[in-house]
Amino acid sequence: MHRPATTEARVAEELAAVRPALLPRYTAELPGARAAVLTRLWRALAHEPLPWITGRVHGAHGLALRLADGRTLYGPPADPYATSAYVTGVRLDRERQVDPAALMTALAVPHGAAFAAELADSVASLALSRAGADHPKEWPAGVPPTEGWGRDWEWEQRVTDGHPYHPGCRSRPGFTVADQLAYGPEHRPVVELGTVPVPAADCLVNGDWPEELRDGGRLLVPVHPWQAGHVLQRPYGPWRPGRPLLSLRTLALPGGTHVKTALSARLTSSVRDISAYSVRAAAPLTDLGEELAARTDGLLHLTRTLGAVSAGSPDLAALLRESPEVYTGPGERVLPVAALATTCLPDAPAWMAAFTRLTLTVGLRLLDLGVALEAHGQNLLVILAADGTPLRLVYRDLADIRISPARLARHGIVPPALTGRLVTDDETALRRKLFGSLVAGALAGTAGSGAALGAALSAAVPDLADTPDLRALREGPLPAKALTLMRLSPGTPGDQWTSLPNPLVLEPGPSAP
Repeated sequence: MHRPATTEARVAEELAAVRPALLPRYTAELPGARAAVLTRLWRALAHEPLPWITGRVHGAHGLALRLADGRTLYGPPADPYATSAYVTGVRLDRERQVDPAALMTALAVPHGAAFAAELADSVASLALSRAGADHPKEWPAGVPPTEGWGRDWEWEQRVTDGHPYHPGCRSRPGFTVADQLAYGPEHRPVVELGTVPVPAADCLVNGDWPEELRDGGRLLVPVHPWQAGHVLQRPYGPWRPGRPLLSLRTLALPGGTHVKTALSARLTSSVRDISAYSVRAAAPLTDLGEELAARTDGLLHLTRTLGAVSAGSPDLAALLRESPEVYTGPGERVLPVAALATTCLPDAPAWMAAFTRLTLTVGLRLLDLGVALEAHGQNLLVILAADGTPLRLVYRDLADIRISPARLARHGIVPPALTGRLVTDDETALRRKLFGSLVAGALAGTAGSGAALGAALSAAVPDLADTPDLRALREGPLPAKALTLMRLSPGTPGDQWTSLPNPLVLEPGPSAP
């Protein structure tokens, strides 16, 4: 049997069989995809506390990394907030490396072979995503909505590149090319969702489960067709069509409701199932979110979970959530922050300053109240006026926030009856959650460079209420998840962190342990 030599060749072979018209564009996009993933990897090598990097030497023209085995890796200065693919090659001693997977293989570090396979998958999938894109960089105010579905899903599907800083930004190792074309939001498919009937007595239910998804003594659990075919391997009935959103396993239904399905494939870093803990927490988190939103002077809306169900397994569960569009008024539109990078910002410095001021006002207010949002570009959405002015924020998916009972109680808010991973009074953990996702994530990814992020922060920070959290943001290095370290540390559970130079501080702080 013929087997392609590389992941890129395998994808090309599959593409030639299922969508041959895309093959020339896929091939043309490969060099740019390699550079995009290599840029993300170089950021990690330059700034994460990787144990086999023993020294970093900054020079006028670049950066040299000393490796534990005596070799040296040379590359350009590393802007941790850059989103352009500016790294087209690095040098490992005398050998030039242009392919991130080949570089990781050559580094020969523990767990590097598995990560190299993810990087190869990320490059090929990213090239495929870009090959299918046909969206010009328009400002949202000039783009009319599609009739019949609402408009929120359209901006979700403009994001081709995935996470702006994760080297595995498009890694989808459980997906064939046909799967990506059928289910990837950037390919703009309509996905036919199904339901699996389960005796109600065997289900954990939270919130109001609709009559549409009940059948006598059974509950009908929405399932993604990939999950049904590859994981559940059990019969399912047809339900409704959906448009996949940024997270791929969350889909917009006609009429507005969003459904979050279990999808037990590793996408970027995580397996996307739905735990019983998340189902139990859905209702109390929705109640808490409504109370917190009421204390933001109308600047924040949190989408409500309408109903949640688990059928005894994280592989068979679903959540129904309201669409962010319910919070828009006449002439307004809402789009995820990740989609801002696909637009041409009007008067970018002034707009970025206003947007930064809005997001920090809301994020720091909630942090002071006792909740740290995971406010990355997928969970955080912005409502724009007809002229593009950022007006309000929408936050969705409370499943990974952090809650401080002590801070809530200090403000007269009764903490929800929750225990486990969401609950902590540790100030470092709370600040990492917000600053790592919002400042080093959503804002940095929108700004596109350290200089642009610094200008936006410098313009916004003087207008914010002075709090200990703001002082920590203003004076210290910025926390960020050490995404590559986490992929190379499969035996270490939970998040690992690094510290990035703060654009508001002249001298960067030391790397986090």
